[in-house]
Order: sequence, then structure tokens, then C-alpha cells
Amino acid sequence: MAGTDQTRRGETPYEAGPAVILVAPQLGENIGTAARAMLNFGLTDLRLVRPRDGWPNERARAAASGADIVVDGARVFDTTAAAVADLDYVIATTARARDMVKPILTPEAAAAGLRDAVRKGGQAGLLFGPERTGLENDDLALADALMMVPVNPAFASLNLAQCVLLMSYEWHKAGDATEAARIDYQQTRPANKNELLGFFEHLETELDRFGFLKPPEKKPSMIRNLRNMFQRAALTEQEVRTLRGVVAALTRRVPKGEGPEGA
Repeated sequence: MAGTDQTRRGETPYEAGPAVILVAPQLGENIGTAARAMLNFGLTDLRLVRPRDGWPNERARAAASGADIVVDGARVFDTTAAAVADLDYVIATTARARDMVKPILTPEAAAAGLRDAVRKGGQAGLLFGPERTGLENDDLALADALMMVPVNPAFASLNLAQCVLLMSYEWHKAGDATEAARIDYQQTRPANKNELLGFFEHLETELDRFGFLKPPEKKPSMIRNLRNMFQRAALTEQEVRTLRGVVAALTRRVPKGEGPEGA
């Protein structure tokens, strides 16, 4: 997969996470793509309940696209109860409301619940049913809460791997300290106020010299507007130096008759 750092394959940077339990998965390819989705977000505990095409399954391995640690470690169970027996907190995924008195969570809230269970020293799990029918009520009865994805009600058609990917991502995001957005400054840094003020004064001096800041009564508001515009740009130190160079270049040589009075 593009973006995979092959040099880090041996580091196994996987934290303790929820088990992913697939109940009666229909195709080996479904299992493999679910395994691939899991490993993208560091989950490795895959449990299979009565896989229709048996296990091991070479089609699953091929579809996993290198997520061998998940496929090789997968465990098979005869019943859902056996698959969740060692878990302390289980969330079951469902595409429709069921006649059960259980908390119904969004993916984000479900991930927070899983994180809380693991943080308290427990073991957690995510329960997924077969694509065609979903989980049976007896399986749902084993769960502490249900999770429903808020999809388009006119086309609620997530496949198994998509659902596993969604919840693996939410799990990972709930514990990820990465900033939502950041700037890689590399060889520069954000401009400080002193540098910005130096640029503002340079620009304003030249604009005033060339008659831009008129009429006089509007000069203060024009200056504030210019400063606010450049403040929003979040300039770097290098960008401030570049802009000062631009101002200097534009005002260094002015064709006769086009400069300020007396030029």
C-alpha cells in the first residue's frame, strides 16, 4: 500500500486494543479486507465465529494485502458467547434499531467507551455480523451497547470491511495525540510580532509615500485592514523577509512621472 513504511514492519507498534469479532463471515475476502482495515489502525486481535468457508483461508490472506500478523493470529470459535467470554466490555454493530433496552452509540461514542474500558484495565471487543443478515438478536444480547453508523438512510450499505475500518479508525482517533492540523515549517518558523511589525511599518511607509493611504481620515482603518489581512495569513519568518524584499523591489526604481510628487 502506498504510504506504508516498510522499514518499520518489525517494530510492531501495536497497543492493546479491542478484539474484532466477525460472526459467520461469508467470504475469505471479507475476512482479509477486514484484517487489512484493522492493521491500518494498529488492531491485531481478530476472532472468527463459524467462518462459512473454513479457516485458514488463502483468499483471506491474499485480500489482507500484507496484514499477516492479523491473519496468522486469528482465532476461531464455535459460538459468539465463546468468542467474547474473556471480554469485559463489548459493543455490537447493527444497521437497524432492535427491540432491546441497550445504549445506542455513535461510532465516536463507541470508541470512547472502548477506550475507557481498556484504560480501566479491562478487555474490550467489537462485534460484527455477516454482511447479508447482520447480527442475530442472541448475539446482540451479549453486548453491553449497540453502535449504529449515521449513514444515508436511503442507502445504508456499508460492507463488512468498511464497518471494521470505520470503527478501527474511531478507536485510533480517540487515543491519537496528533494535532488535527499542523504546519511543517522545516527551515523556517512562524514570524514573531516584532518581525510582523517591522514589515507592517515598512509597507505602510511606502504606501504612504506613494499616496495610497488617502484620504487622511481613512488612513487608520486602511492600516488596520492591511494588518488584519496579513495577520490572517499566519506568515513565517521567511515569508516576512520575502514580502519586505518585494516591497523594496517595487519601490526601488519607479519610472519618471509615476512616483510620488517630486520623484
